[in-house]
Amino acid sequence: MTRGRPDARNIARAIDALRRGWPIAIDDIGFLAVETADEAALAVFDGDAPADILISGNRAVTLKLANQRDAVPTGPVRIARAPWVGLAEATAIADPALDLVAPFKGPFQAVAGDCPEAAAAALRLARRAGLLPAFFVGGRGDLEVSLSVSAIGAYDASPSLVIASRARLPVKAAETAEIVAFRSTEDAAEHVALIVGAPTEEPPLVRLHSECLTGDALGSLKCDCGPQLDDALAAIAASGWGILLYLRQEGRAIGLVNKLRAYALQDQGFDTVDANIRLGFDDDERDFSVAGAMLRLLGREEVRLLTNNPRKVSGLESAGIRVAERIPLKTGTNPHNQAYLDAKRRRSGHQL
Repeated sequence: MTRGRPDARNIARAIDALRRGWPIAIDDIGFLAVETADEAALAVFDGDAPADILISGNRAVTLKLANQRDAVPTGPVRIARAPWVGLAEATAIADPALDLVAPFKGPFQAVAGDCPEAAAAALRLARRAGLLPAFFVGGRGDLEVSLSVSAIGAYDASPSLVIASRARLPVKAAETAEIVAFRSTEDAAEHVALIVGAPTEEPPLVRLHSECLTGDALGSLKCDCGPQLDDALAAIAASGWGILLYLRQEGRAIGLVNKLRAYALQDQGFDTVDANIRLGFDDDERDFSVAGAMLRLLGREEVRLLTNNPRKVSGLESAGIRVAERIPLKTGTNPHNQAYLDAKRRRSGHQL
């Protein structure tokens, strides 16, 4: 069995360390996730001088800090740690939950970072860990894992997957269906494909469906994911044959906890795009190269894509899969998600 790239184990250990509140090093710079740190860990990490705070450019824009720097607004921003900024204050910087209750934070001073590449790599690891993109940076102490920027870049560049298992799976939409499980050779990610009908030489009708616990399993009315899943399977069955890829990229790849944080921000009046940005993420953090890898393992280089999202088309094509046709999917509109769907069309470029 393929064992993956040599640095993958260290990256998996780093992600686990961040979730546990342990510090890591990237290119010899220490990083401690704000969300999972505790007072004891922060005291050790600080050592003789308070460690600075690192946030994403999107979060810095929300806090009106990006204009203090001659840099691209979406780049990482480092905040000089004043003596009065402890763990509680750092958490308020990182988490927008109380922005409307306590909108005035600071004053803070944005400063030049030692290594913007390491900072950007740390923020990417935070997203993979499902954490808010915010760190204490520059501290020392007992650093759990040491990584390089180049190793993280190579890990991000292309997914390494194998087919782990497959079986017949009759489903409501089609009794002739097969489920195929894919496992990453480098982390705990597992994705599945449902092949509906008997494959032919014609390009399959393909749907890329990102995992949505609230919509797919709980019937949430805040999104259209559940109805899209059902209607996509029905459309694939009606077409004769096709493939549904179920991708483990919850909340446009910001993770379940952060997605629920975004929901709370939507309840405060922010749309789906602004909610993600206030959290410090991009509008859509998904990487569709994993879908390309899955299709290649299934022997498919050309597809007809069932989607309203042009980014899925460009994402697949960037992964080497030819999209012969884009077919829109209109479903699931209700009073609870109308503003969400409008924002996706108006701000994220979704098309019918």
